[in-house]
Amino acid sequence: MKASENFKTAIEKYLSDRAQSDTAFAPHFAKSSKNLESCIHYIFGEVKKTGLCAFDNQEIYDMAIKYYTDDTIGVPAPVACKAVVQSPAAADLFSQHETAAPPIKSEPFPAAKKEVKPVQTTLTLFDL
Repeated sequence: MKASENFKTAIEKYLSDRAQSDTAFAPHFAKSSKNLESCIHYIFGEVKKTGLCAFDNQEIYDMAIKYYTDDTIGVPAPVACKAVVQSPAAADLFSQHETAAPPIKSEPFPAAKKEVKPVQTTLTLFDL
């Protein structure tokens, strides 16, 4: 399975930025035994093992980091799958986000209880 160019570019950019900013990761990224194509196959294999179909960007980037830093990972087998890369929407302060609001139950207000006085049918001494 070949990954889309957007997916490859996103992974490659993250790894190269990480190698430039993290001196401990740079030697791992420069290993001749590791390459981007095998890294992507490793990521696809790990995703398939979970059985899930949606991941946060950082989860995928962490898998890529693990591929380069873990020397026990060999050349992973290709996995037949499809990867979709979606960049987050830009923050917009003037529009409202569409969220699913819980349905509002409309119940009638309970009727106020009236105090019922017992009806007096017999006469007492005070009634005379």
